[in-house]
Amino acid sequence: MTDDMLAALVRPDKVHKRVYTDPAIFDLEMERIFGQAWIYVGHASQVPKPGDYWTALIGREPVVMVRDRDGAIRVLYNRCPHKGAKLVADGCGHAGPLFRCPYHAWTFALDGRLRGVPFRQGYADTGFSLDDPQFSMRPVARIAERRGFVFCSLAENGPGLEAYLGGALASIDNFADRAPEGEVEAAGGVMRVMQHSNWKIFFENLNDTGHPQATHESSFAAARRTVREKLGGKTPFQLHIIEGNGEPNSFWESLELRCYDHGHSYMDAIFNAPTDAISLEYRGQLEAAYGVERAQAILSMNRHNTIIYPSCSPHTGFQQLRVIRPISIDRTLVEIFTFRLKGTSDAFFQRTISYTNIVNSPSSTVMVDDVEVYRRCQEGMASDGGDWISQHRMAGHDTPFEGGLLGAGISEVPMRNQFRAWASYMGEAVA
Repeated sequence: MTDDMLAALVRPDKVHKRVYTDPAIFDLEMERIFGQAWIYVGHASQVPKPGDYWTALIGREPVVMVRDRDGAIRVLYNRCPHKGAKLVADGCGHAGPLFRCPYHAWTFALDGRLRGVPFRQGYADTGFSLDDPQFSMRPVARIAERRGFVFCSLAENGPGLEAYLGGALASIDNFADRAPEGEVEAAGGVMRVMQHSNWKIFFENLNDTGHPQATHESSFAAARRTVREKLGGKTPFQLHIIEGNGEPNSFWESLELRCYDHGHSYMDAIFNAPTDAISLEYRGQLEAAYGVERAQAILSMNRHNTIIYPSCSPHTGFQQLRVIRPISIDRTLVEIFTFRLKGTSDAFFQRTISYTNIVNSPSSTVMVDDVEVYRRCQEGMASDGGDWISQHRMAGHDTPFEGGLLGAGISEVPMRNQFRAWASYMGEAVA
């Protein structure tokens, strides 16, 4: 498929359904987008000690993030150069001082260098050498860390991480700044959901202000009925975060949608910070650590879903991070992580867990609505009912600024912005 053919699939106010349904296009995305962009791999707190590792996918490439003996974080292809076996199983663990291949027991230092092979005498006069890089684990081309969040790029060249993130960088900083000790740590494990839809559908939905009233009607209506009929009109935190999806049109129209180069964006928060005892205690801890003025500035950055295209979405207000791992043209693995703000109470962290369970977990009464419509979109796009996917809402009314676009609350500008980045990647490799 030529670059001209790819470009013809994206127009200012619509995209062709093939971008969601053509396996050949998916293959190109893995090469040109996930093979070039900065992709989230994991958090430094997931590998606290030398030898600790965490596995991930960058596009189709299996990698392992490991803490080296000198304390540095390395990201290596999870592949033995002998027979190609994955050196560690998917997930997390502790490798000890060396990686050891389960197939033929080749061993590697934690930075990937080959350290030993069995039957060493069998390699005499064969051209094999322990010092030859081709026999060591291959490192990814580039790795960068911001406030503990580790990103990698498989491309040797391209913008640095901070330049790439642009305005989305502030969401990562705010995530960590919300901790009284200035650091966060991944806690509570990981939940995974296999969605039967294309990876782009998930990202488009995150800043889609047009869907909550329709898609989540059953869940917010049930929450309101419970408050009215069983709780005497009092709305606990658990129902407050469900009920927010049922705000009137005027609420969604008043939100700000801010988009940045490279496909990133965020929308204003749709939940105000609670004022219960746990929240007030937390605010006091933040003010004690930073001072009243600085604490207020940190909390006033109240963003809902930030999209860090094309791999993850942090939610700073409730310490969530959702990561996407595209599997195929119609299968997307979503990983949901929760974080503990260092310096806060166990009760505050339990509220974070509550948000995860209610909104983002596999058993959520909210996310199941989204996953269902994602599947319906994927199935409908494969039909002969039409060729184009509309992105017309507020098209032509976005306000440009240096490094991005600003849209009104009901605009589909985040979707158009993502395809602006998509077309750039797919038309030519990042240089």
